[in-house]
Amino acid sequence: MIKILTPRLKLRQWKEEDKEPFFKLNSDPRVMEFMPKPLSKEESDQLVERIKRQFEEDGYSFLAVELMRDKTLIGLIGLSIPKFQSFFTPCVEVGWRLAYEHWGKGYATEGAKAALNYGFKELNLLEIVSFTVPQNVRSRQVMERIGMKHIDQFEHPLLPQAHPLRKHVLYKKTLEEN
Repeated sequence: MIKILTPRLKLRQWKEEDKEPFFKLNSDPRVMEFMPKPLSKEESDQLVERIKRQFEEDGYSFLAVELMRDKTLIGLIGLSIPKFQSFFTPCVEVGWRLAYEHWGKGYATEGAKAALNYGFKELNLLEIVSFTVPQNVRSRQVMERIGMKHIDQFEHPLLPQAHPLRKHVLYKKTLEEN
């Protein structure tokens, strides 16, 4: 069982009761602005089940994030192995998705730093990447605040050629930089 604690957050494995609040944030167009589309209830629940399967297969994945003060689920943060092929795969990525009302409070940075530390110290990873579309300034700022460096760009292979979100920026942090 993975559980990562920070001063304000608990990153933990998923529970059945997480599905409803997770769907709420996955269906919010503001949260999903830089994703292909908001998710339906079924798609959101399937994502939780895929994350649970990845825990079984890889020993880690994205974690549910709750506030320590009141146990409110606010999103996901963690490490995952991307399931597509590109010049930088195979790799491990750090990622996050938080409910809109919890943006701008430093939670993504706090949780992502903890996830990086877990990856480097507990999983003995040598490098961790993160990626997003160029216009996702908020996520890029988190990447920079956690010490990642912009290293390249790529076309996301799971999106069609003409898709407006196909172009991505790639960031990386190595064990030596942590």
